[in-house]
Amino acid sequence: MPVRLLLLALGTFAVGTDSMVVAGILGPVAADLGVSVPAAGQLVTVFALGYALLAALYRPAANAVATALVAPERRGRALATVLGGMTVATALGVPVGTWVGRGDWRLTMWLVTALGLAALAGLALLLRTLPAPGAPAGLAARLAPLGRPRVLGAAATTLVFFLAFQSVYIYLATALSGATGGDAGRLSTVLAVTGAASVAGSWLGGRLVDRVGVRRVLLTGSLVAAGSFAALPWLGRSMAGALVYAVVTPLAGWAVSVALPHRMASLDPGGAPLLISLNSSALYLGTAAGGVAGSWAIGVLGGRFFPLAAAVLALVAAGAAAATTRAGHAAVVAGTPAGAGVDQVPAPVRR
Repeated sequence: MPVRLLLLALGTFAVGTDSMVVAGILGPVAADLGVSVPAAGQLVTVFALGYALLAALYRPAANAVATALVAPERRGRALATVLGGMTVATALGVPVGTWVGRGDWRLTMWLVTALGLAALAGLALLLRTLPAPGAPAGLAARLAPLGRPRVLGAAATTLVFFLAFQSVYIYLATALSGATGGDAGRLSTVLAVTGAASVAGSWLGGRLVDRVGVRRVLLTGSLVAAGSFAALPWLGRSMAGALVYAVVTPLAGWAVSVALPHRMASLDPGGAPLLISLNSSALYLGTAAGGVAGSWAIGVLGGRFFPLAAAVLALVAAGAAAATTRAGHAAVVAGTPAGAGVDQVPAPVRR
């Protein structure tokens, strides 16, 4: 496998770890800075908002470079390699980062910095020349597809689903405090299981989209996620229950995360790159809002029952999917593979 592709994957691994590892070190960050956990959770809000508006630069660029480095018949595998960095970030980067930061959360940030610098140094050395990019679309052109009801509905579904998902994930340590007792080792175990289930959910989602269609995956996954959020106040009281949650929720959630961009791309295969970028922005806007929503829910419902708000939001996402994927809306365009063009979820691109 070309070293340059592995370096691109290292970059996505660093970015993915950076965006998700805060969930594992939120308690130490809050204690060290003398703020509440909900206040510390706004770190994710600021990061995700900045990423949605400006910083969604690396992964789309990495995908474009990956396709330029290989022959056309190997582009799918090249994209899968680059996006595999996100998968590994979920399965390995987050639990390892949590373990590293158990004594000092700053060590986790230095780990992410080191990974990013390693990727930067390697890419600067081995990617000195690249094909000239085409003229970028202006902001108005990028937002124009939102004037189409089906595109707007798809983007809204993505935003609400990730609002629900991240409002719990960001504060997972709080939701599972009864099971972990604040022990970083136990939390790392749960996060490791969550990561493995996320990889499995991505794989499963791609295959289910091909077999049963986008609509069924969206509805079933959203409803299962809503059920798991609703059960979390009780599952989170023991390690056994926490591990059940750590398996079920990522399986459902990441299956949905594969179906969402596939649905968006299928609306206009010729304009898929632009639509996928809108889906990516909706995802990170949902993540940013999730930090705020989770903080609000903890303040209103308490640290044990705040996932109930996410259950309601997941039902709203299921309703939006049901309303906007009726006859003719959920059709999968022939030749559009599940996960094609995905640049914002930790799922391998399938060709």
